[in-house]
Amino acid sequence: MKQTIIVLFLVLAITACKDNTNQLQSTTQTPVDYQHIITTHYQLYKPTQKAKAVLILFGGFPEQAEAIKKEFKILELAKKNNIAVLLSNYNQKLWLDTQDKQQLATLLQNAITDNQLPTDAIYIGGFSSGGVVSLLLSDFITASKQYNINPKGVFIVDSPIDLEALYKASQKNLARQFSEVSVEESTWIQNTLTEAFGPPETNLEHYQNNSVYTYSSNYTKNLQHLKDTKIRLYTEPDTLWWKTNRKADYDQMNAYYIKKLAEQLQAQQFKNVQYIPTKNKGYRSNGDRHPHSWSIIDVEDLVTWILND
Repeated sequence: MKQTIIVLFLVLAITACKDNTNQLQSTTQTPVDYQHIITTHYQLYKPTQKAKAVLILFGGFPEQAEAIKKEFKILELAKKNNIAVLLSNYNQKLWLDTQDKQQLATLLQNAITDNQLPTDAIYIGGFSSGGVVSLLLSDFITASKQYNINPKGVFIVDSPIDLEALYKASQKNLARQFSEVSVEESTWIQNTLTEAFGPPETNLEHYQNNSVYTYSSNYTKNLQHLKDTKIRLYTEPDTLWWKTNRKADYDQMNAYYIKKLAEQLQAQQFKNVQYIPTKNKGYRSNGDRHPHSWSIIDVEDLVTWILND
């Protein structure tokens, strides 16, 4: 009996080692030949052989394709794993109206079909406001019957998902007048949201209808079609950095609302929602420490997530 148990243990151990080895090899393969296609709307890195998956990336303010490449070091690893990467020039959007969604969905559909990319292994993600675009667009595409590009996975990187909370955080920043960067950004946010929707105290419905999530009312309907889609929510909740550099409280941080969203989606039985908080990983390409950065993503882990269904 003891010998049987020992043999069984060894078999399991060997199998686990093989699985881990295979997973590691999947991120260290030899690069294949790639085409670099540049258009007005995006840059596409497309393998000359059939791609295993398509990764679509949206930047934050004011990132276009070149800036995404500079800040998010995933291209080489994607090439080693035969993943097509589309870097969008679409930015400067805190929400999407119906026309925005239709135009973007059509643009992506055309890019994928024109370049003969797989339609059954699409992953969409974005940093900051680009994450908002990624979630809202993915929900729209999944709900629509006219597009054949339903994403298998969606991810965000420290995105401002709650417009009401963003408005109120900006109010606090303007009252405090601590950081020039914070005051400038908060002034723009206040003006933009007020012009579009009015103040949230009397126009909450407008904020709910256009946000990824509204914490004050637990409103998540703008993600209701993603229940079967893999979702990753990255954030670096460095309260000390935000307090020191912006005098911001925890409930002014994107991280606070991202965690609350993860809890809500999990409670609503979304099939695969991962909340991924990081620590001391946020650095800009120039070396500056900033928790609001693409670099909080572990690129090898992300590629594994894309390739392993």
